[in-house]
Order: sequence, then structure tokens, then C-alpha cells
Amino acid sequence: MEKIIDENIQGQALVLSGDKANPKKLFIESYGCQMNFSDSEIVASILEKQGYNTTQSLEEADLVLVNTCSIREKAEQTVRKRLEKYNAVKKINPSMKVGVLGCMAERLKSKFLEEEKIVDLVVGPDAYKDLPNLIEEVEEGRNAVNVILSKEETYGDISPVRLQSNGVTAFVSITRGCDNMCTFCVVPFTRGRERSRDPQSIIEEINDLAAKGFKEVTLLGQNVDSYLWYGGGLKKDFDKASDMQKATSVNFAKLLELVAIAQPKMRIRFSTSNPQDMTLDVIESMAKYPNICNYIHLPVQSGSNRILKEMNRLHTREEYFELIDNIRKIIPDCAISQDMITGFPTETEEDHKDTISLMKYVKYDFGFMFAYSERPGTLAARKLEDDIPEETKKRRLQEVIALQQEHSHYNTQKQVGKTMEILIEKSSKKSDAHWSGRNSQNTVAVFPKENYKPGDFVMVKITECTSTTLIGEAVGYSENN
Repeated sequence: MEKIIDENIQGQALVLSGDKANPKKLFIESYGCQMNFSDSEIVASILEKQGYNTTQSLEEADLVLVNTCSIREKAEQTVRKRLEKYNAVKKINPSMKVGVLGCMAERLKSKFLEEEKIVDLVVGPDAYKDLPNLIEEVEEGRNAVNVILSKEETYGDISPVRLQSNGVTAFVSITRGCDNMCTFCVVPFTRGRERSRDPQSIIEEINDLAAKGFKEVTLLGQNVDSYLWYGGGLKKDFDKASDMQKATSVNFAKLLELVAIAQPKMRIRFSTSNPQDMTLDVIESMAKYPNICNYIHLPVQSGSNRILKEMNRLHTREEYFELIDNIRKIIPDCAISQDMITGFPTETEEDHKDTISLMKYVKYDFGFMFAYSERPGTLAARKLEDDIPEETKKRRLQEVIALQQEHSHYNTQKQVGKTMEILIEKSSKKSDAHWSGRNSQNTVAVFPKENYKPGDFVMVKITECTSTTLIGEAVGYSENN
């Protein structure tokens, strides 16, 4: 955990060494969710075969791509500012090409290309394999666009290039798209219907990461719990599958088991879960295999049944409590985090109090909290008036943040005095003399470097804490090292 609160969408320019023979330079920047960062690794792999190595220098780039997010308005504003910067550099280097990838690309294709003319190519999340053709079109003087959504594409046959990697942790995408039509969310419209990746390709990618020395993987999807591979296509068509396909199908609990068995020395994490789809067998798989981390990101969005219904969240407050109780019973030391939206249309003070009371019941370890912002194209934008004043949204958000900070500190304080396994990932941001890593529950811990190195599993005695970080001293290597 790096923050309790992720109010700002952070961009990240990604770096790799690439093939020394490649003559062209690619500058790629990602915003938004981890799926976007994972997609950028796929894009880098595709373009490496087309003669591009990535660079940290915008000024020397032949091709500049920004992988975008449409979840919140602030993310789009940030990307627009970056496009202004790219175009300022392009005036100095006219041969440089600029492209937009991802969710904004799908949503704002005509505006970018025709009205504002600030990019040369626009590529949606399912069209990255078409990049070589699109770049060729641009080089011939034409604007290029492909935002067609696919029913089959999972990029399971692409071996991602690990960008700006610490060599310790990596992300592995297992699903694409989403079938949950939450009224506030644009993802089903920008990423398409849900489909799952062949489990064998997932295992092969993880085995390759293990062979390269990686010690932890996070399985990624808009909704990992609904992973379902049956040799067919979309999840919604599973009912039409043959008896043999159904008999040999793999759900998320089974996938977790396959991964845990394939690499028993690697830590396994996953994100993101949806309460309506998380089943007991997933929790039981977590409890059964010690290398599956005791951490679940479990977005709830609101504590009010009425607002949950307006959001088209297909679970109730009571069902969420039951799920939390089952997690606590089966995995007593499991950390749980949340996503929360304040000020959703029609939200009353009573609805807000329901959210506060839900948080007090769960006592989340950390969370990601936002004031509602209307996203064009969503069901909420079409059907609900954004009727909560900004000052009310912000006041409710601050109350949620303050409570989360209190709970985060409560949870970290409980760890003081304990000795726990930490996987070293990097040097501490605040001190070059300290390592930074995480425990199974996804909490960051820092401790003096001594003779340890990134990738080591180390037992650390926790002596003090902040609301977000554990501080301690190494007492030796873990048996998993």
C-alpha cells in the first residue's frame, strides 16, 4: 500500500531496454487503473517487433502514446494537459507522431482526430495488434483509428514486455471487459463484454516470470471473481457451451488453485473483486494455499441499499456484511480495502450515514475514495441528474477519508510487536538506507537494508507504525526465501 487515498490519477512513463538493433524510439505514458499499465506492456511488446524501443525522453521519441482512463473527469483533464505538452514538443520535432490508446480513445475518437486535431492515431483497448497497420497509415499521411471492441481478444498470445519493472512484482491480465452495468461506470462501453483468457496461457506467463526471478504476481481483471474459461468466448454465452466445455471449465477459485500449485514459492494477489461475484470457494482457495496473499480489494461504493440499487450494484448491504463475515471467519487475518463514491445522484444524509456505519462495521485497512463525477456515456449520465452540490460531495468525502485514516491507523497499530514476512521490492522513498516491501496483507513495511536485496523474503519485527506504513527491523530470511 502506497497511499490510503488515491485522489489523483498518476501518470507513469514506462521504460525498457529493448532490442539494441531497433532504430526507433517509443515514449509511452499510462494513466488510470493497473489494467492500463498492463496493456501498455502489451503495446510495448507489439511495437518492439516493429523496431521500437521505449525511451524516457519525450523529446527524442519518434512515437508518443498515452494510455488513457475515462473513469473520472480529473483523469481526462490530466491526459488533455499531457497532449498539449506532446504537441508543443511536436512543433519542434514535426516527424514525431502522437497517439491515444485505451478508454478515452474509444470515447473521444472523433473529437481528438477531427475537431481538435491533436493526435495522429486513436486505438481502442481491443485493437493493439492493429498498431503496425495504423502507424503505417499515419506515416503515409492519413489519420488512423481503430476502436472496434472484440468478443474474443484477450492478448493471451502476447508475451508482455515488463516496463519499468522492479524485477520482483508483475501484473498478469486474466480477463478483459466487464458485464456488470454499474450506472456510474464507463468500462463496459470502452472495454466491451467480459471474456476470460485461456488458463494455460496464464500459467505459462507466470512460469516465465518465475524463471526470470519474479517473486509475486497480481492477477488482473475488471472483475476477477467472474473469471470463467470454457473454451468458448464471452462469459454470457456459457449457457450455450457443450457438456464437455462445461465439465472442463475453469472458474476463478480453480484458476487461483492452478496458479498457486504451479508456483508455490511465488506470492499470488488479485484485483479487482466484485462483491456479487465473490464466492466461498474463492475464499477457501485463499485459505488453503499459503502463497495466496491474505488481501482482498472489495469495492462497495456505498453503504446505502437505496444508492446501491441506483448504482445497479447487484448486492445489498446485508449481503456485503455476510461476505465480510465469511472472509473474517475463514481468513481471520485477511486485509480488506474499498472503493467508495460520495455524492452519487439523490444521495441523502441518511444514505451517507449508512456508508459511515458500513465502514465502522468493516474497518477497512485502506481505501480509494472519490466524490462522484458524471461520466458521459454512462447509464447514470443518461438517467440521473447530478443533483448533489459540490460542497456537499466534498464534505462527505472528507468525512469518509477521515474515518478511513482512523481505521487504517487502528489496523497498522495492531501489527506492532509482531514478526512478519516482507517481500523486498525497492528502496524506501524516504530513505536510501531502508528497504520497502509489503506483507501478505498488502501493507508497506520499511526496515534497514543491511545485507538483504530486492526479491528477498525477510522476517521483520514491527516496532512502530504510521497509518499507512509499518516500521521495523529484519530478524532473518523467511523460509520461503
